[in-house]
Amino acid sequence: MATQPDSLVKLLANLAAFQAGWFACILGGSRVGLLVAAMIITLHLAWLARPGEWRWLVGFAALGLVVDGSLTLAGGFDFADGTRVLGVMPMWLWLLWPLFATLIHHSLAWLWRTPWLAVLGGATSGPLSYYGGAHLAGVELAPWLLPAEAFAWALICFALSGRFSKTLTLDNLSR
Repeated sequence: MATQPDSLVKLLANLAAFQAGWFACILGGSRVGLLVAAMIITLHLAWLARPGEWRWLVGFAALGLVVDGSLTLAGGFDFADGTRVLGVMPMWLWLLWPLFATLIHHSLAWLWRTPWLAVLGGATSGPLSYYGGAHLAGVELAPWLLPAEAFAWALICFALSGRFSKTLTLDNLSR
């Protein structure tokens, strides 16, 4: 069954909103990032989210604090001064995690059906996002950080694939 036009518009809006949030956080820092991410997440929850999807956003916010917070404490990131979430990492970096979670049930739903592709996607696009974001935000990365992020995102995407491989498809997104 083909994706309905309304569903395609929602998928594209979901992807565009994430990209706008990513750029706002990376280029605008914590204040701009917080404003834009709050707007995107609010609109996402009101317009596109499934019942209970807010739990995924909260869960990924916590996961981001654990993953990137641990890597920050281990010396993986060298940030300029700024507001830190729980004294660990800049808010703009932390906000990227719930923004990513807005994609899980929507724009990335197709990916979870193919575990090897999900792992490959996580292992490549995750570190590329950190690499590009670090250059744009003026953040120094330790030489070991990108391989660590590749491993972390491969595991995250593998877990998502295992959880959703049979439940999320493009055909049921319009429901």
